[in-house]
Amino acid sequence: MKYYLAVDIGASSGRHMLAHMEDGKMHLEEIYRFENGMTKQGDKLLWDVDRLFNEIVSGMKRCKEIGKIPTSMSIDTWAVDYVLLDENDEVIGDTYGYRDHRTDGVDEEVYKIISEPELYERTGIQKQIFNTIYQLYADKLKRPEILKQAKTFLMLPDYFQFKLTGVKKSDYTNATSTQLVNPKTKQWDKELIEKLGIPTDIFLPLNKPGTVLGNLTDEIKNQVGFDLNVIMCASHDTASAVMALPCASDDGLYISSGTWSLMGVELKEALTDKDSHAANFTNEGGYEYRFRYLKNIMGLWMIQSVRHETKDAYSFAELCKLADEACDFPSGVDVNDNCFLSPENMTDEIKRYCKDSGQQVPSTIGEIATVIYHSLAEGYGNTIKEIENNTGKTYDKIYIIGGGANASFLNGLTAKSTGRIIWAGPTEATAIGNIMAQMITDNVFTDLYEARKCVKESFEINRY
Repeated sequence: MKYYLAVDIGASSGRHMLAHMEDGKMHLEEIYRFENGMTKQGDKLLWDVDRLFNEIVSGMKRCKEIGKIPTSMSIDTWAVDYVLLDENDEVIGDTYGYRDHRTDGVDEEVYKIISEPELYERTGIQKQIFNTIYQLYADKLKRPEILKQAKTFLMLPDYFQFKLTGVKKSDYTNATSTQLVNPKTKQWDKELIEKLGIPTDIFLPLNKPGTVLGNLTDEIKNQVGFDLNVIMCASHDTASAVMALPCASDDGLYISSGTWSLMGVELKEALTDKDSHAANFTNEGGYEYRFRYLKNIMGLWMIQSVRHETKDAYSFAELCKLADEACDFPSGVDVNDNCFLSPENMTDEIKRYCKDSGQQVPSTIGEIATVIYHSLAEGYGNTIKEIENNTGKTYDKIYIIGGGANASFLNGLTAKSTGRIIWAGPTEATAIGNIMAQMITDNVFTDLYEARKCVKESFEINRY
């Protein structure tokens, strides 16, 4: 049996998923899982990259323990965050998380050099205060000595794969989230980077998913007890998730539903017109240089935060049930308001928003949950109108992929708010997309269309 390993690390947890083909279907097995999250150190929000790498290796050891040695592996994570390496390839300074507030006000400093409309037209990437461009400019302003020492810039999946193989390469899909890549050349916009006063020589050429990085280093081989090929997947987790759409056409409108809700379509060319800019759409790089024309919507982060504030007293299924019981509660919030990005307390922030906007203030956990779910569904309904207006196309169905495909209460609300048929699943879309890139490289599938057809036949897809 040939196995393929996806290491899929999200902002709140990571997992090792093994896949194999049997009777024409892909079979997926979770073999290792670990917690993730930014750690608070003083006023900083940081990633512990050493701990994360140790978890990656621990999950690989599990393959040996169960006697299922993969032929290849790949790593995907969230976007925008990075490490800076010195001349000895050691990480310099802290590895910041995207919810850290060091970028507050940095956007205005960047716009003194290049205006926001020009930056959008040049990169096609939506304005978000945590985009890498603002993080790197914050480095320039607040820790210039780190930037001066830096010899290599690597996004997190590229860094972890470098630690496995000793090979430093950069993936195109994740790099586009930096707001520093030219959508026409599919490479770094060195002119823009130079204009910002950031050293251009720290950026490596960008590679397509499917690039073979090579074998494990001797040190890692000795630790895990085997060798394999490390292959570059579409390492931005949303890019991998969208690969796993269970449709054979290019007309799939999707919501990649997890900590964030990413709602959009696939395009062959970036759409950087004024309407797209005004509606804050992004053109992130995808597999085979497809563009994921989408909008970032706050997503299940809000309900995850509320759940943690109850000390995880409720399961997500219970929260959905309580929300359903309180479904007539009238208040709603703008889920994309920056106040929900990183509040001290999400529950209090929702109450404050309702009070300040003259609405009824939710008091029970069910009312809080129903405000979140109804507001998300309303956000999806508004976004589909913008997508159809900007692309000139209509879409009669929406594919919901990722962990949020399990949120049946939210899926039902989304069907109502959009007036579209909802196809929900697969839930492990990111890991599946990661594995699809490996399998296409290994000639299990001839192309993306054949791989998507297999996804549709292999995993449960529910209709709303």
